[in-house]
Amino acid sequence: MKKPSKPKKPKTPATDQKKKAKKKKYKVRNWKAYNEMLVNRGRLMVHISPEALEGWVEIRTGEPGHQQQFSDTAIETVLSIQQYFRLPLRAAEGVVSRMLTSLGSTVKAPDYSTLCKRAKTLTVDIRVRERRSESIHLVVDSSGIKVYGEGEWKTRQHGISKRRTWKKIHLGFDADMGDVVAADVTHNDTHDSQVFPNLLQQVSEKITQVSNDGAYDTHDCYDAIAARGAKAVIPPRKDAKIWIHGNTNAGKHARDENLRRIRKVGRKQWKIDSGYHRRSHAENGFFRYKTIFGDRVSARTNENQRTALLLRVKILNRFTLLGMPESYAVTA
Repeated sequence: MKKPSKPKKPKTPATDQKKKAKKKKYKVRNWKAYNEMLVNRGRLMVHISPEALEGWVEIRTGEPGHQQQFSDTAIETVLSIQQYFRLPLRAAEGVVSRMLTSLGSTVKAPDYSTLCKRAKTLTVDIRVRERRSESIHLVVDSSGIKVYGEGEWKTRQHGISKRRTWKKIHLGFDADMGDVVAADVTHNDTHDSQVFPNLLQQVSEKITQVSNDGAYDTHDCYDAIAARGAKAVIPPRKDAKIWIHGNTNAGKHARDENLRRIRKVGRKQWKIDSGYHRRSHAENGFFRYKTIFGDRVSARTNENQRTALLLRVKILNRFTLLGMPESYAVTA
């Protein structure tokens, strides 16, 4: 015998409203300026400034033998070109050699072996703007960058292989300016909350608010935010409980206040009132990061992988400094 079919639920106005709800459309207000900025990205990446050429080679004093070596500026310049154009080290060496010849410079490009060795100890400062005195609304997130392994098609067909290895890059964005103000690279088994205090230490400016997703709903993250005197906007888990009850002598906890507010007005309204949706700047930033540089890194050692990923962050900040689109919602 066939099982009796379940009666269909009657349609409600709320159900019809959800079906009719469409995703907001946005248009760019400053399209002419934004279009010129996209063109300037190409001009920026194929130019070596006179200041960089002057400090291309530095003198090593007090050591016998080799008295000259390539400066960190020279190494960073070649590696930056390599990362943007996704070139092997030998190809990057050839491109820069050709550029130096066309500029009429007598200096040489670092060879691929030197680039590989120096990348392990290269210090990358991701900041490209001057230090600012105003406050920052910090949004933090992480994403995976593949080191090696099968592609997505083979994974979908045959399942995940043990050969797939990833790195995690953690980025802290300024929600107002759009640039990255803190960055770190870890193994794929490192939890986001473990890296968060280190990201906060990289931000010297005053932080007014931190908007993170539920992965940062831990005591350590809240304590780190409280130590900076910032407002913590982190959605608690669905089954969250109060940490510090009102009948104790301890003061109110920021996480408990968020939870109480969610219980009162609902999670959706709490996100609107608290400005949590500005965390989407982090998702947009990672989308730009992977669109420009791809979702994998070709270096094989941990040190070189870290240098490559941080150089990409610095290039992304230079692009942000050139200009960003000013979008607005289109009303029907």
